[in-house]
Amino acid sequence: MKDADPREDLVAQARTGCRFCGGPLHDVVDLGMSPLCESFLAEEQLDRMEPFYPLKVRVCGDCFLMQLGQYVAPADIFGEYAYFSSYSDTYLEHARSYVEAMIARLGLNGASRVVELASNDGYLLRHFVARGIPALGIEPAANVARAALAQGVPTRVAFFGAELGGQLEPADLVIANNVLAQVPDLNDFVAGMRRLLKPHGVATVEFPHLLTLIAGNQYDTIYHEHFSYFSLGTARRIFAAHGLAVFDVEAIWTHGGSLRLYLAADGRPVQPCVAETVAKEAEAGLDRLAGFAHFAEQVRQARWNLLDFLIRAKWYGKSIAAYGAPGKGNTLLNYCGIRGDILDYAVDRNPYKHGKYTPGTHIPIHPPERLSQTRPDYVLVLPWNLRHEIMDAHAYIRDWGGRFVVPIPDVAVFP
Repeated sequence: MKDADPREDLVAQARTGCRFCGGPLHDVVDLGMSPLCESFLAEEQLDRMEPFYPLKVRVCGDCFLMQLGQYVAPADIFGEYAYFSSYSDTYLEHARSYVEAMIARLGLNGASRVVELASNDGYLLRHFVARGIPALGIEPAANVARAALAQGVPTRVAFFGAELGGQLEPADLVIANNVLAQVPDLNDFVAGMRRLLKPHGVATVEFPHLLTLIAGNQYDTIYHEHFSYFSLGTARRIFAAHGLAVFDVEAIWTHGGSLRLYLAADGRPVQPCVAETVAKEAEAGLDRLAGFAHFAEQVRQARWNLLDFLIRAKWYGKSIAAYGAPGKGNTLLNYCGIRGDILDYAVDRNPYKHGKYTPGTHIPIHPPERLSQTRPDYVLVLPWNLRHEIMDAHAYIRDWGGRFVVPIPDVAVFP
């Protein structure tokens, strides 16, 4: 008898109900077939078969969690990862200011304990370590964890869940920045957070805000590594189911517009901004299916507009390069069908990506110095959330009349 293929189980899971509450799922937008967005290719891999998976977004009719099906096991995505947080100066400053704010707000000191889930290359925890505050990172990608260890940040290579949360020494502060979306088993992960937190401890969670994603047409932030997309209203329900209450919330700039949630289990007062944010989401329709109905059409329109601009530019003999090879950029390139006949190449600060090719579209990736060597007419900024940092750092392209192009929420050209 033939052994069962575990991939068939994942596909079956992708067709079942909501990953949080089990409710019925309704279609939102179909971005076609796409490869894993961080699976960059070496040159010798270009002629081999490349796996593509459905990138179809649905929303739960009961709790309104927007989500993808799970087609790939997390170990296949995050076992080795190409994203390193330390290659954005503005994001590094965001991490430093967060640490200073948490030390002041929570009174953290050498007797405290901080644990970060999905701690990446230690970009954030290193600031706690420098202040003499005991810290531990949990990071599933071994290659990224090695970079954290090299900076003196204690890091454990593991996937986090309820079992591990109960094994670790309890923490005064649990940090989960930009990881909740990457968790297929939400209930197991949040249960682990509750077990890890001291009785009077605080957890902070950051994630891209669904309200901003839809209003800002940020379809490129949808990819297989992001299983779920959260409103505050839905996130609050998920945490409450595991004994954690959202008592404060902040709107922050990261990833095109995110929320930072403050969670506790000790019944502390809830700030008015929590109810105010949920009310804004309800006004936008995120607590009913009608609020998601228009998203597919605005995504299609954005694709047509971008392709129209790029094709016209090529028709008139203009050269085009891309700045950055982020996950979001690979969603955009694959959904729009932008390949080497339109983009000459991409550049990226991360040396891990140099000499490799973008998944699916096979665009070569070079160091940023390539821009000054080839002098493209247009530079398509794929990490558009960092556009100000990128345009300031590479303002020299204006010396030869080059222009920056930002594709989200719609095409904008900066002279």
